[in-house]
Amino acid sequence: MFKRILELEDIYEDSLFLWGARQTGKSTLLNTLFPDAVYYDLLKADVFTELKFNPSLLRQRVEALPPEAIVIIDEVQKIPALLDEVHWLMVNHGTHFILCGSSARKLRRSGANLLGGRALSDRLYPLVSAEIPDFDLDKAVNFGMLPRHYLAKNAKRRLSAYVGDYLQQEIIAEALTRDLTSFTRFMTIAAMCDGEVVNFTNIARECGVSGVTVKEYFTILEETMIGFFVPAFNKKVKRRITQMPKFYYFDVGIVNSLLNRTQLQQGTAEYGHAFEHLIIQEIVAYLGYNRSDKKLTYWRTHDNNYEVDAVIGDAEVALEIKSSDSIKTSHLRGLKAFRQDYPSVKSFIVSNENAPRIVDDIVILPAKTFLQKLWANDIITP
Repeated sequence: MFKRILELEDIYEDSLFLWGARQTGKSTLLNTLFPDAVYYDLLKADVFTELKFNPSLLRQRVEALPPEAIVIIDEVQKIPALLDEVHWLMVNHGTHFILCGSSARKLRRSGANLLGGRALSDRLYPLVSAEIPDFDLDKAVNFGMLPRHYLAKNAKRRLSAYVGDYLQQEIIAEALTRDLTSFTRFMTIAAMCDGEVVNFTNIARECGVSGVTVKEYFTILEETMIGFFVPAFNKKVKRRITQMPKFYYFDVGIVNSLLNRTQLQQGTAEYGHAFEHLIIQEIVAYLGYNRSDKKLTYWRTHDNNYEVDAVIGDAEVALEIKSSDSIKTSHLRGLKAFRQDYPSVKSFIVSNENAPRIVDDIVILPAKTFLQKLWANDIITP
């Protein structure tokens, strides 16, 4: 059992939406934090059926509870009509709800009652290094950070089943696209472009669909929490810079499964891509759990001569992510160029070197050291 960073303490004053991709551990977290809560799991056929055809049953049952009771509805997006009952109970009975789900897409597109700002919103990410005693970097790079996959001996098979499960439950069941063959092809192409600047035209050509369709496919991945964009750092300076975003799947294990990458070894290009993805994944979770208003971006000059993998906030922190165990002068080029425009930026290279060192005011850190400092608030000020 992992002790998760997200503690949901706001529930004692407010109701909450808890979002997160499937198998990030939402149900386990809720059962651990609130063992005495009244729990409605809409994945259970009998619970789903009775509330689907009689949403008012929820109100009738909750009215019989003490006002201070906590009520959890898991997979709430399956019955959007329940939110009208939830709204009424929050206003008239003072009930505190935790409304849990893997996607708000269905709720928004059905015109469901999203409670008019009366419920806060939290998100559960895959595991992060700070939650895992004896964190194994190579295991994470190969199999990702979803709890069942990180712990499993047969992680490759579980990852394959998970990707198929998403296609079935998130895409088919919600009828998000009618052309599943094209969408399946798109998911693989998106994995090939993971961590790269998105070129919608090229991806559309590879998938055999229109550019508009590809943009809609990316929207589906975003809204079902399967992927996210990292925008370009766009503060105007003297250099001409790239403006298109990068795309990442929410967990590096998903990319490895889609591309059938197994047993990634340090020193290979595939390991380097996965290593970078893992670090970006941790930064996204760090910013999310700290409810930071600082954005994660990347920086690249238009001629592709210089690049910085991650920029935090308004050029407060800049990171290059290199899986090499020996950082060379050439690895410093992007950060040095960025520092010419933003001389006060804190600059780091995340690497596989054995010990920290400093070169030209750029701090080179082993990955595990970087992650420890990240979660200790020594890299980014919350």
